[in-house]
Amino acid sequence: MRFCRTKKNAHFVKGIYVFVILLFTLAACFGQNRNVSDSLIQLYESGNYDPAQQLELLDKIAQNNPDPDESLKYTDQLLKEAIAVDSSRYVYRGYRHQGNAREQKGDLSMALESYLKAREFIDESTEKRRLGNLYTAIAAVYSGMGNKPNVIQYYSNAIKILEGLEDKIPYAIAVENLGDSYLEFGQPDSALVLFNKSGPIFKAQKRKPYLAYNLGNKGLAFAQKGQENQAEENISEAITILEELGDYRPITVYLTYMSDIYADRNDWDAAFTYSLRSLNLAKQYGMKAEMGSAYLKLSELYERTGYASAALKYYRNYIAFRDSVKNITTVQQMGDMQIAQKQIELDLANQQKRTQKIITIASATALFLIFLLAIGLYRRNLYVRKTNAIIEKEKDRSESLLLNILPEETARELKESGTVKANKFESVTVLFTDFKAFTAFSEQVNPEELVKRLGYYFAGFDDIMEKYNLEKIKTIGDSYMCAGGIPFPTKDHAVKMVQAGFEILQFVEDAKLGNTDEGLSFDVRIGINTGPIVAGVVGSKKFSYDIWGDTVNVASRMESMSEAGKINISEHTFELIKNEFNCEYRGEIAVKNRGNMKMYFVNSIISNNLT
Repeated sequence: MRFCRTKKNAHFVKGIYVFVILLFTLAACFGQNRNVSDSLIQLYESGNYDPAQQLELLDKIAQNNPDPDESLKYTDQLLKEAIAVDSSRYVYRGYRHQGNAREQKGDLSMALESYLKAREFIDESTEKRRLGNLYTAIAAVYSGMGNKPNVIQYYSNAIKILEGLEDKIPYAIAVENLGDSYLEFGQPDSALVLFNKSGPIFKAQKRKPYLAYNLGNKGLAFAQKGQENQAEENISEAITILEELGDYRPITVYLTYMSDIYADRNDWDAAFTYSLRSLNLAKQYGMKAEMGSAYLKLSELYERTGYASAALKYYRNYIAFRDSVKNITTVQQMGDMQIAQKQIELDLANQQKRTQKIITIASATALFLIFLLAIGLYRRNLYVRKTNAIIEKEKDRSESLLLNILPEETARELKESGTVKANKFESVTVLFTDFKAFTAFSEQVNPEELVKRLGYYFAGFDDIMEKYNLEKIKTIGDSYMCAGGIPFPTKDHAVKMVQAGFEILQFVEDAKLGNTDEGLSFDVRIGINTGPIVAGVVGSKKFSYDIWGDTVNVASRMESMSEAGKINISEHTFELIKNEFNCEYRGEIAVKNRGNMKMYFVNSIISNNLT
């Protein structure tokens, strides 16, 4: 659970209401903030204050007002007055309060705009705490948007800034929030590492509310890992602390999260148990919104387990509680109308007996037909959802298969136009590998074992290509071919390719040391050349992305003229990487159909910029 205003990831919430915790405050402070805000507003509206204190007064009103619309009203006034007197301090605070209020209203894009404007008025050399807290708020907004890269970036920036401050609580909150984000991303191990950093700080500082959320988050992480006992232990301890504090709303949320986690693992008994505990707690303390959320969760659970009638029953309860929360005035008006109607019915009872009977029968019939229609719509909706899920799954599968065959840009062009134009690239680095004495091995070893072993090596090579953003072209028997600088031209493709070559050599050596299948370890030769090529898609049905040109042929010759455990490169490649690697000149060597060519062995890395 995050120490700021934001929505939880759908993986956990799935329809649950948005639970809000203010940065450095608790929900229990709502009434107190309301009273403070009302007093400050009364003072401001009366005008009985020193004009020099106007900005400070507006700042306190915007900060303490729990109503986001009222907060925005006074925030706009604060910004207007602060800009007029050129007070960067209060302009910053105005945009910060504006972002908080917009985030509380759920307008995340506008909240982000406000926070980024606030950033312009911070001196990062002297206001580290302020900058770190702002980055924490920005990260929370990106979390609500589901923007994982920016969530990690801004929380990490906040942690780096706040870590060196004397007050460790803002640092611990940023660490806790980043851990909570990893929990949403389905990475419980990473989340636990961060929770184990923030928890001791909260405990040492005797911040019980924060410690309770830390324990609860650990419980959710353990539940994701399948460690139910530890999950129960942490959640129970968190709930105990929250009960001592009288903070019951987060307890209902934790219980519902646990229900979601166990439902995703098909542990329906546990899922129902947690949802019912959440419902009973909400009933006990009269929390109508939470009761509605619990009813909705139980409806979802019954729907997922195939109990349509029970799902419909709980969904009706959810609708009733939702309406009771949002439309209390309307319900009261309807009650007054019903009282008046009963009085009229008493006065006209004798004249309306037959009519009432007809109305009763008609109403019962209509309700029965509505019920049948609701059941039919529910089943149809369930069928449509399942069908759409299957279609989406197969679409994603076909997309994934296409991207495994073709580069992303090429695949997109193929889908949009049905064809792919051949492209010429002026500078591309091509690498070939070949296993020494592979033919002799293939004649002595079981074919299935041989293919299995080749698959192991080529899978490792694929991982190395992905690491350096290089493009695998194809495999031909025991030969592996890849290229750098396509489909997007880059300047350092030759350096990256040589780095990848060293990792391939190391991978092969590691495989030899760890190999338990006697006779199935290989030595590899590597050849590299750089130059122009033409790239495109071959075929009209079984697509294949390939490259052509003299550069490819020379790269193949470099491999055949190499030695086991060595990287042999051409003069063209040498000119591009000579400042980064220690190379050994081999002289001019005769190459079939090519004459004499200068070749070099790459022996080691000499640049401090490379690892």
